[in-house]
Amino acid sequence: MKSRFLKTILTAGLSLAALTSVALAGTVRVTVAEYSAKTGPYFAEAEKAFEAANPGVDIQIEVVPWDVLLQKLTTDIGAGSNADLSIIGTRWLIDFVKQDVAEPLDQFITPEFKDRFIETFLSPSVMDGKTYGLPIAASARAMYYNKELFEKAGITEPPKTWDELKAAAEKISALGGGVYGYGLQGKEIETDVYYYYAMWSQGVEILDKDGKSGLGSDGAIAAAKIYKELIDKKLTQPGVTSFSREDVQNLFKQGKIGMMITAPFLSNQIKEEAPNLKYGVAAIPAGPSGARGTYGVTDSIIMFKNSQNKEEAWKFLDYLFTTDMRAKFTQGEGFLPVNKEEAKMDYYVNNADLKAFTDLLPSARFAPVIPGWEEVAQKTSDALQKIYLGDVEPDVALKATAEEINGILQK
Repeated sequence: MKSRFLKTILTAGLSLAALTSVALAGTVRVTVAEYSAKTGPYFAEAEKAFEAANPGVDIQIEVVPWDVLLQKLTTDIGAGSNADLSIIGTRWLIDFVKQDVAEPLDQFITPEFKDRFIETFLSPSVMDGKTYGLPIAASARAMYYNKELFEKAGITEPPKTWDELKAAAEKISALGGGVYGYGLQGKEIETDVYYYYAMWSQGVEILDKDGKSGLGSDGAIAAAKIYKELIDKKLTQPGVTSFSREDVQNLFKQGKIGMMITAPFLSNQIKEEAPNLKYGVAAIPAGPSGARGTYGVTDSIIMFKNSQNKEEAWKFLDYLFTTDMRAKFTQGEGFLPVNKEEAKMDYYVNNADLKAFTDLLPSARFAPVIPGWEEVAQKTSDALQKIYLGDVEPDVALKATAEEINGILQK
């Protein structure tokens, strides 16, 4: 039956390519990063509502785990089989722009649409004056602390400096019973970022004013020594290099960690998975001069240049960035609002946890928008793992890694 239908169509003068075009008309494929168990249901709801309001448009959602997303996109782009839209880590965007696979969105963006956004979160997707992505998710980092452990250890307030953090970690670890003062990530995504918190507090940036790695500086070495001392004095959980961000968060939810630094979404997880846990959120500790820094993160959703249905794809993007749809997504996943009107909602204005994060935004740093950033981040993480394991001294590891990174940056 299908063979007879195909033959009939071809006989009528349509090529196979034209047939494919007919089949795909009005179809918008969207690759979505999986943030939590709520991600799939949210996009399924968005798909259903949008299709009901836009007859003839078929939205096809594919949810992909974060740890394989970049590889999938790379493979799909190489084969020309990528979706029309995709969520990406904004730090990947420069490579997609260099490959000329990302479509500039300025032809679609009106002044009114642009004004929906908080500029801090929109700007990382703007390159050479062109807007290549929209901030689908945004967050910063702050320090969570266990109020019950603080009380048992006789600690009256969260530490404001790294010296105070070390003293607090000593008191909490002394409680025993499998409890540790400070949760330190040493594996997988953001291992390098966890180190930057201490590095930024020492007045050191990832790249200096000349565009070279800051890892070989005295301040960067001092930051690594802060963490190494915590490890050596058994003030962190054992086996730091085998713990991912999620692993440390799970220890915190179990009441086994006194302090850790992570994102807003942990608050949502605690409310759902450990509702009896008494916790607080505070600023990341400062360094000797009072400097501190948090990590500002955006993930973007982009349109690919080879999309055959750009108008429909943009219409779906416009829908996703309406205030109500943003609120459902942001609040469900535990992110910060990127929409100005959403940020005015009581949910954010009266949320003490989120206020701790938004208060840190003036000191937020984003991943440098440079070619090869993923390789730079991995080199840094590899060096830190060796330091944490005691395989090499901090100054030796970081100076050597700085040279490697400078070689990457010169390519």
